[in-house]
Amino acid sequence: MQRLVNERAADDRRYACRLPAPKPHALVLAALLLLGLAACGGDYPPPPETERIPFTETLHGVEFEDPYRWLEDQDSPETRAFIDRQNEYAELIVGEPPEREWARRRLAELIDTPSIGSPHKAGEYELFTLRRAGEELASIARRPAPEDAEAGPAKIDPAGEYEVVIDPADVDLGGDYAHLGIVGVSPDGKQMLYNVRIGGADETTVRLRDLDQNVDLDFELPRALNDQAFFAKDGSGIYYTVRDRHEGPRVRFHRFGTERADDALVFGEGIGPRAFVRAEQIDDSRLLVGVQHGWARSDVYLVEIGTWRPTPIVEGMEARFNTHHHDGRLFVRTNLDAPLNRLMEVDLDRPAVADWREVVPEAEDVLQGVSVIDDRLYLTYLHHVASRIRVFELDGTPAGEVEVPEHHNAGIRGAGEGKALLSLASYLQPPVTWLLDLETGEREVFREPQVPFSGDGYVLKQVRYTSKDGTSAPMYIAHREGFEPDGTTPALLNGYGGFNVSLTPRFNPLAALWLEAGGVYAVATLRGGSEYGEEWHQAGMRHNKQTVFDDFISAGEWLIAEGYSDPDRLAIHGASNGGLLVGASLTQRPDLYRAVLCGFPELDLIRFYTFTETNNMPALLEYGDGEIPDQFESLRGFSPYQAIRDGVAYPAVMLTQGDLDTRVPPLQARKVAARLQAATSSGLPVIMRYHPFAGHAASRGLPMSERVEFVAAEATFLLSQTGLGEPETDS
Repeated sequence: MQRLVNERAADDRRYACRLPAPKPHALVLAALLLLGLAACGGDYPPPPETERIPFTETLHGVEFEDPYRWLEDQDSPETRAFIDRQNEYAELIVGEPPEREWARRRLAELIDTPSIGSPHKAGEYELFTLRRAGEELASIARRPAPEDAEAGPAKIDPAGEYEVVIDPADVDLGGDYAHLGIVGVSPDGKQMLYNVRIGGADETTVRLRDLDQNVDLDFELPRALNDQAFFAKDGSGIYYTVRDRHEGPRVRFHRFGTERADDALVFGEGIGPRAFVRAEQIDDSRLLVGVQHGWARSDVYLVEIGTWRPTPIVEGMEARFNTHHHDGRLFVRTNLDAPLNRLMEVDLDRPAVADWREVVPEAEDVLQGVSVIDDRLYLTYLHHVASRIRVFELDGTPAGEVEVPEHHNAGIRGAGEGKALLSLASYLQPPVTWLLDLETGEREVFREPQVPFSGDGYVLKQVRYTSKDGTSAPMYIAHREGFEPDGTTPALLNGYGGFNVSLTPRFNPLAALWLEAGGVYAVATLRGGSEYGEEWHQAGMRHNKQTVFDDFISAGEWLIAEGYSDPDRLAIHGASNGGLLVGASLTQRPDLYRAVLCGFPELDLIRFYTFTETNNMPALLEYGDGEIPDQFESLRGFSPYQAIRDGVAYPAVMLTQGDLDTRVPPLQARKVAARLQAATSSGLPVIMRYHPFAGHAASRGLPMSERVEFVAAEATFLLSQTGLGEPETDS
């Protein structure tokens, strides 16, 4: 079991420094590598030697060699030494070319912008998280609540003066890597649940704060996968959901004034670790509980408070059910008999599926979100991977539409009587929030874009490419105005393709930097996502996962065929499931790409089911389970680690990972780095940048200055490999 970071920090020298201050022996290594450069005749110094220890394993009658199995032991001295050598080598390869200093400076402007969390009403105050530009981490702050709530929300000026409730520097967990979040506020506004996350770990510690005395009380959920915590409506206690990687998720209730050992088990008995559970209290006597089995199926229950007796609303059906409770009414967004989703209403006194009422039928676009504002339904749809917002009366009668610009992602939420906040973003538009008058449709800027980037001078368009099996799919492309495709421009292609996630337009600082450097930026829509409904999702999961990689490879081929780039200038990047995407793509078509940025990736899918300490167990329902013979065969067809072959000319590769990735086991990136370095014949570098506190959560979990440096190194790698650099004038 991985030890707590603050325990490690006390007795392990590697946590005394951050990434990576060159050590004296690193300079010696650099000198030796550069001397070796002349001998090998390549353009890059060779990677450090990594020991191969023979190890053979047989799974379902198939024998696998795994000479880097020893790198799975994260805390061994040998693995730590390997990580140190890899960081030193990565720093040597990235180096300090002129484009790195530009990337640092420009990314600091694009990333280090003020961040303000949504306010929580707490008696006479509003609580919110706040990180000003130049600050490393967010604090929890408060201000007097606006006196006239009906007038709509009052802006929070990031430069304003506010009372600091909790400063991350004062938290006794995590040190420089303590991320704070507001979990909930008690009904009387006198107490606050907040969490502390160390670095990028999924695990958090949840604490209870007395807001009058501004001190923590004697209640704590220790560091775990604390998925949820909220106060009972009558203030008598706290409901909380903890997900155990071995036993599964459990909902419990702690009554104030009792021992924690006496906390009641509310829900979850018998539910295994491949599910998520969420609960909400809908009235004085009932909880509404949803169980998500992976990303294709869910169940819904009513639980009686006190007896904790569950009553199924829907159970065991091959469909998803997303609930939205409003003022005693229960709406359900579901793909049951509607692959593009529809909206149903459940009578809580007669909750059987046969008694559900269809409110809004399935449309031609994918129904993605539901908000109830001023007793109207505001439904967010995806129309060819861009947002549309349609309005309906509560009985389903159409009542208009909220205008959304072309090629934008949009979200809407209530903001007082007759008002709503409309958030918009795209690849060329940093996030902006508008205050919308729901009666007149008039809007004014509520929160201006905090990012100094203008889309003027660039073009964003959507094209269609054809995949291997003939399926047509869209792809967003951004470039400078006046660009003419001639096959000589570096291009950066991104994708995801999985977990029913829609990759909609959003602002990306790395993409903005790339455009300013003169490159083409592209995002391919891939099967496995939710962009075209559940059939699109199912077409890219489990046995169909190879379809996702075929789509992505076809998108790259389209960019080359249409003159947007060529194999010497085409780079790809993806993270998490997107890291699997680019990992599979580089092993299946190494000739197609010049550079690969593979972030926090899934790369050993065959053995993923064995990584029970740090993996996301429900993901087995999306990828497939290597313990099951027929699913093993599907995984064997694309698992990147096992697909690496000696003597293949692989592109330049940068892998990124960190010790505190407790969602995607970091051992995969370590092993793939070693295997690729030994296998490639191209002479192009394979490097790994690895941070002891980085992980999946909290935007990698790094304080701002280190986050900027991390992304600047990634950008420099991509720019250097494809021939881009600082533009003549900053944008």
